[in-house]
Amino acid sequence: MMPTERILKKSSKERLSVRRARDAERAAAVGHQRSRSCEGSDSNLPGDVRSRLWKLFGQIEQELEGMYAENMALQDKVEALTVKLDAIQSGKAIPEGTDAVDGSVKSGSIKSKVSTSSQITNLILKPKYKSAASKNVFSFKGTGNSPCQFVRHYRGHRDGVWEVCVSRGDMPLLGTASADRTARLWCIETGACVLEYVGHLGSVNSLRFHPTEPLVLTASGDKTAHVWKSTVTLPPPSQVIAESNKSAPSSGEEGVDGSAEDDVDTGAADYDMRSPPSLNSTQADGYMAILQVSTDWDRPKRGAENENIIYVKSPQCQLEGHASVINAADWLADGKQIVTASWDRTANLYDVETRAIVHTLTGHDQELNHLCTHPTQKLVVTSSSDTTFRLWDFRDPSIHSVNVFQGHTDSVTSAMFASGDKVVSGSDDRSVKVWDLKNMRTPITMIRTDSGVNRLSVSQTKNIIAIPHDNRHIRLFDLNGMRIGRVPRTNRMGHHRMVCCTAWNDASTNCNLFSCGFDRQVLGWHVGTTTQ
Repeated sequence: MMPTERILKKSSKERLSVRRARDAERAAAVGHQRSRSCEGSDSNLPGDVRSRLWKLFGQIEQELEGMYAENMALQDKVEALTVKLDAIQSGKAIPEGTDAVDGSVKSGSIKSKVSTSSQITNLILKPKYKSAASKNVFSFKGTGNSPCQFVRHYRGHRDGVWEVCVSRGDMPLLGTASADRTARLWCIETGACVLEYVGHLGSVNSLRFHPTEPLVLTASGDKTAHVWKSTVTLPPPSQVIAESNKSAPSSGEEGVDGSAEDDVDTGAADYDMRSPPSLNSTQADGYMAILQVSTDWDRPKRGAENENIIYVKSPQCQLEGHASVINAADWLADGKQIVTASWDRTANLYDVETRAIVHTLTGHDQELNHLCTHPTQKLVVTSSSDTTFRLWDFRDPSIHSVNVFQGHTDSVTSAMFASGDKVVSGSDDRSVKVWDLKNMRTPITMIRTDSGVNRLSVSQTKNIIAIPHDNRHIRLFDLNGMRIGRVPRTNRMGHHRMVCCTAWNDASTNCNLFSCGFDRQVLGWHVGTTTQ
């Protein structure tokens, strides 16, 4: 420490002690005066007690005034240091009066401060998280080499996109469900739309692929769930690679184009994610007429750019029985049964072959927001606005047990199965919690965020949670609650409205994370990992 700094600190302490002594004397005088002025007032307290109380109150007031003055002085020093640091980092001349906080100029220290500021910048831009051996290691190396990079944009929807999903198999497809009343299938490697389903009369709120067969399940605001064929012909691998290299931006590009085309407002209402639009009576009356006229496979001529898209207008199987909007639907592990979740506070279990309701799952006190099935076992988890989510067990046909998870303080927007018998839940209370199915009383991990959570996803191989937020961000955490990073978002890259859903593609090493939002964007990302 420099001698000048020691002298300044010593003098400041002496001034502070003198000021506090004077303040105490003044507080005592004020307390004595106030006690005398209150001698004639109605009070049961003795005079010496009142005098002591007034004295203490006066001391507290003076102490608070001193603290306020010190805080103001510290704010001035912080502002001066901030201006100075900004000038050093940008290489500009240091403004006059900010060479030193105490007003003195410290020559010869600019070089050391530049080194210190560069070290601070490196710490900010290069945080590192390293785990044990044989585990995934995520490294942040500044904005130019981010572990999460934009890969591809899937364009075509005319309204907000509620859900994104990836099929299984050697050549997986990307599926999206939108408020424009359509569901689309995309080639992941080229970004081209290969199929569009237009059989719903309401917002398509959910889309899930069959575990083994080329079938797709969609849930809609028209109170129905549809099963339709997804047989498409993808481009040959050579063409896929060529078009992928042609369309995908390089690592140095900014990514999503922020042109005016993306920002054009179609005039559609900006619905809340938990409030997709339903049908009116006129639309419902004309539904059967549309199904009778439509054919299973049709290719309307909508321009040269859509000549390779297959248009499907009617379902192979239609499931009915709910009294309100169906928010989500999914296949059980064997693919022979379907579960749907609705605003009518119930979930229905259907037999696909007979289209009959096998069971009606009741117990939630408010509307259901989401559901998810286990990939290998007959387990279902439903999320509700009643701040709970429930686990339904259908492994034993004679006993259908249910477990209630209580831990959130607001609407539970989604709950997903993770590896190791775990469930990850997200809520509007701005938290994400990881639960062990063997101990359901308390979560094993809790993640606090700064915005409401929508339909999250969990990578089964990387054990990473991709959390979509109302504030347009996507954050990545592991199952232990360790923050891994955040998907980049700028004015030209990322989502411009709330992010509704995320989905992992664990089979791919290039485009392995997808997101969709109410800005009509469907984006593909690459989350890089290295194994040590």
